[in-house]
Amino acid sequence: QVQLVESGGGLVQAGGSLRLSCAASGRTFSVYSMGWFRRPPGKEREFVAAIIWNDGTASYADSVKGRFTIFRDNAKNTVYLQMNTLKPEDTAVDSCAAKGPSRYSGYNYWGQGTQVTVSS
Repeated sequence: QVQLVESGGGLVQAGGSLRLSCAASGRTFSVYSMGWFRRPPGKEREFVAAIIWNDGTASYADSVKGRFTIFRDNAKNTVYLQMNTLKPEDTAVDSCAAKGPSRYSGYNYWGQGTQVTVSS
């Protein structure tokens, strides 16, 4: 099993920055990729960014391209989401998730989520 522990959420003004962290433990060798998802108030959960663990290949939702960066620290089994130029529409509960053992697997494991609030 894989356990995910998130941190870094908070309140920030529009135009500001925030960095989220997600530390993985347990059977981390079975993880193929990790991703970030978010649920804005009154909306369905949406994809934000993902990274392939082995080679660091990253992908992003169109709404965050150029503003957000996903990266990892292999030694710490931790994935980060650097969020810059934040907008009020970025307000959401952000969750990290782990996919494995292959690209064809679903996101088996999820963190508890962390609140990101952007004021105008």
